[in-house]
Amino acid sequence: MNNCMRSPSPAAPDERTMYMRPLPADLISLGSPDGRKLFAEALLDGTMEGYFKLAQQFHTQADPAYCGLGSLVCALNALRIDPIRRWKGAWRWFSEELLDCCKSLEDIRRFGLTLDEVACLARCSAANVTALRPPRADIELFREHLNEAVETDDGPVLIVNYSRGAVGQTGGGHFSPIGGYHAASAQVLVLDTARFKYPPHWMPVDVLFRAMQEQDSETHRPRGWLLLRRPGG
Repeated sequence: MNNCMRSPSPAAPDERTMYMRPLPADLISLGSPDGRKLFAEALLDGTMEGYFKLAQQFHTQADPAYCGLGSLVCALNALRIDPIRRWKGAWRWFSEELLDCCKSLEDIRRFGLTLDEVACLARCSAANVTALRPPRADIELFREHLNEAVETDDGPVLIVNYSRGAVGQTGGGHFSPIGGYHAASAQVLVLDTARFKYPPHWMPVDVLFRAMQEQDSETHRPRGWLLLRRPGG
């Protein structure tokens, strides 16, 4: 019997399972008519140039706690950085299980990652990393880095670390790569690697920045963002 055709096993009566979550009303799904309209307008404005390299490498994180790893895998492969390590067969390619130089995968599964730990993993993987937090880095600097990431197809990749609760979503801290910007409405395209939970969606820049100001319970410092470039970039 072909396993692909086997019906999924139903959950036990006392086993609580979930299938996706509705987005908060003020966040616009990329696949909705309004989301597609924003995408088309941003594409014409030239602020979706960084989207395509990320879309080609976009994937679903392999564990609920792997948002930092999933975002980093998307970024490193989008930047075409060679891991100089075998993935499978003869192929060298970044995957989550290869990102184990700063913290064990088991500890990441249990505790997640902080902004500095994701920056450490990116540097171990040969990326040029700029890590910033509010209030030392303000919204104007964030906008500058956002523009760098979205206006050229060979530019850096922007990964944001924010509080889901602060944007009306369920869960705690989260990492996501940013895929584009719609200038007229001042919204960024959040490529959420937890695709089992939320689809890619548009979020106002000021809402995102406030969510990055929320404190990480482990470090007791604000969250923030990472700007990743190729080595020497």
